[in-house]
Amino acid sequence: MVPAMRIQVSHETVYRYGQPANGVIQTLRLTPRHHESQYVVDWRIDVSENCQLDQHEDAFGNLIHVFNVDGPLQELRVLAEGEVDTQDASGVVRGAIERFPPSLYLRETALTTADPAIAEFAEAARSNSRPDVLSVLHALLERIHGDVSYDEEGPTNSATTAAEAYALRRGVCQDFTHIFIAAARSLAIPARYIGGHFFRSDGAAVQEAAHAWAEAYVPDLGWVAFDAANGICATDAHVRVAVGLDYLGAAPMRGTRYGGGDEALDVTVRVSCPLRPSHGQSQSQS
Repeated sequence: MVPAMRIQVSHETVYRYGQPANGVIQTLRLTPRHHESQYVVDWRIDVSENCQLDQHEDAFGNLIHVFNVDGPLQELRVLAEGEVDTQDASGVVRGAIERFPPSLYLRETALTTADPAIAEFAEAARSNSRPDVLSVLHALLERIHGDVSYDEEGPTNSATTAAEAYALRRGVCQDFTHIFIAAARSLAIPARYIGGHFFRSDGAAVQEAAHAWAEAYVPDLGWVAFDAANGICATDAHVRVAVGLDYLGAAPMRGTRYGGGDEALDVTVRVSCPLRPSHGQSQSQS
């Protein structure tokens, strides 16, 4: 592929334990994969403790890494970093691993169930748009972006449902994505959660978390990516990492610890685009 952008990503997660933890098991969805408009030039994962990273694929085709560390542990650091070449495909995703028919992504989850308020909102968006699916999805995108406020310091968290976030009319990218998915599915449009990274055009490289957006299925076109938090379809500024029915299926890290008392979590994400590479610079990744 001839890249439009080369995006550098550094995603560091630090766990600190009030009392030494006896052990930790973690599952990571931190590694992007190739598709037609995304080429992974280089990627690595480092863990601060001596352990073996076992690589697998989950049911959705995400690359996952699993590790087990014995304690005592006062602190654990996980760093994922690399470079990805991207192209702007106007949000259309082609060449990604597809294990399931689009109809699977109509399945509700606890985080993406459309309550009556979301169902009414979605129906109103459809009524005020052209009847084709793509137009309806763009109407949902515009209305969610306009009606919901982005609030990093607000009351939502990883367990906040689409209905709760919509009632608040505020949230982070995860909440925008859950609302979009719930609204689309209420209209019988398959939709799914995407975890990844976003290069901000304002030059702010340091971010407090990874990014999230949705993909919805459009007949005769395929999967199209909608970033409701930014009010746009995905562009070459987006790095696609993991797919799931909701956040829990695409979370960057999920795990279990034994002991450790209180836990403090610190996440630092840096996304930059220092160079626009010329054709032929990329190296293959297994």
